[in-house]
Amino acid sequence: MLPRRLAAARPLSHSLRTPVPRPLRSQIRCLSQADIEDPNMNGGYINPPREKRQFRDPYGDWWDKQERRNYGEPVHEDNDILGMFSPEEYTHFTPGKGLFLMGCFIATVGGLLGVVSLFYPDKPSAPRTFPGGLEAELGGPTALSARKHEEGV
Repeated sequence: MLPRRLAAARPLSHSLRTPVPRPLRSQIRCLSQADIEDPNMNGGYINPPREKRQFRDPYGDWWDKQERRNYGEPVHEDNDILGMFSPEEYTHFTPGKGLFLMGCFIATVGGLLGVVSLFYPDKPSAPRTFPGGLEAELGGPTALSARKHEEGV
């Protein structure tokens, strides 16, 4: 088994080369026609204007009221994007107003955090004291002792 692998082994330089991708035949044909606006790839079908159905009059006299189109009306080739069941376009705020509202939110939260940090107490509770300072329990007179009752805060 090993001699077969050695006989079939390629030189190292051949395996390190990266293959150059070649365009397919259909890509070559389409690339040569890239400057033509419509190379009649849709069989001469006349596309209606690009209009999202979301923006059509919802109270209009449509044959198909849910999809907002009339009987026999030509369908755009991007109907899956322009139809009623595609994601809605967000038109509630302009980008400038959205950035303004986001900035107001960040300023409000930052201001609230600043006010809370000014009035927030340093210690959550009163320090605990022990009788005698726990001298023996902490290791004798040379050890750092705990607070005694007599010491102030």
